[in-house]
Amino acid sequence: MSEYLPAYQGSVTKYVFVESTRFTAGDLALKALEVAEGVMIKETCFGFQVTGTKEEVDRVIEKVRAMDPNHIFVKDRGFPPGDPRRCRANLGGARPGFHGHEFELTLIRNISKGLERVEKAEEKGEKINLPEKVEQKKLDARRLKQLADVEGP
Repeated sequence: MSEYLPAYQGSVTKYVFVESTRFTAGDLALKALEVAEGVMIKETCFGFQVTGTKEEVDRVIEKVRAMDPNHIFVKDRGFPPGDPRRCRANLGGARPGFHGHEFELTLIRNISKGLERVEKAEEKGEKINLPEKVEQKKLDARRLKQLADVEGP
């Protein structure tokens, strides 16, 4: 097996997700392209991904998030676009992780609502009463095995 040599050494790739009634994924990608200098932008169904130096990627994201900060989210991508280890062109079917993005998109609506609520309360000078942290017990290995045996294939 030959040694893997990354095509974009020294670069970072981040996903930008949008959950907004004001902007579409295309709107965000277009804004990113307008402010991009030396970064690679790829529009996706959920927003876009941006690859470049850390400083340039962060600058593009800052400009885009300013459009609607409570509805635009960012996360790191572990592999650059086209990486043969993860690219669906090489693997066939949906890219590994795509279904996770789909699930995350169902959650960020709630995060957006929470951020808006906090923002409105701060504007009014109100205090938000957060629920107390619930201490979670660790799951015993035997119990985990029981659950796997019962709910498994």
